[in-house]
Amino acid sequence: MNFSIDQIMEWIQQYESFGPLPGFLLPLLEAFLPFLPLFAFVLANVNAFGLWLGFLISWGGAVTGSFIVFLLIRKFGQQRILTFLQRNKQVSQMMNWIDRHGFAPVFLLLCFPFTPSAIVNVVAGLSHISVVQYLFAVMAGKTVMIFTISYVGHDVFALIHQPGRTAVIIAVMALLWVAGKQLEKRLQK
Repeated sequence: MNFSIDQIMEWIQQYESFGPLPGFLLPLLEAFLPFLPLFAFVLANVNAFGLWLGFLISWGGAVTGSFIVFLLIRKFGQQRILTFLQRNKQVSQMMNWIDRHGFAPVFLLLCFPFTPSAIVNVVAGLSHISVVQYLFAVMAGKTVMIFTISYVGHDVFALIHQPGRTAVIIAVMALLWVAGKQLEKRLQK
């Protein structure tokens, strides 16, 4: 699909008329359906409600959704339906890593916009990390990730009219992507 800036802004204005509820529910839903575009939901929120309120709405929905997924996996993860995940070598290794290190790996993984957070939520739910540690890690990690996306997208027109700012943002996003890939390689070892 090819959208013009005018079409995107029109969609954001229509979205704004529903209030903050869709802005909260869409990031929450993304935790259950990871193919949904969290990036687009955050951009829509910050453009509809401003940088800070849009960030808080997106962050609240994403944290709530991640925490619900974690709690559901924690409660039902030992059931026969999800035991195939625990038998997977990479999932088992990641669970052990989270068990040994707790807060830090979950926080780091959730900071990167390119990390599949649904996998992190499921693996953390299967691990022995405490609920409090996980909650703090997801709140802090999602703060970094959602604020990065919010800052990038809060003024779409500035990205077009200020090529220097756009270059810095692209460089930071590329750096985050490379760092995320390096972390992923370490996890696989």
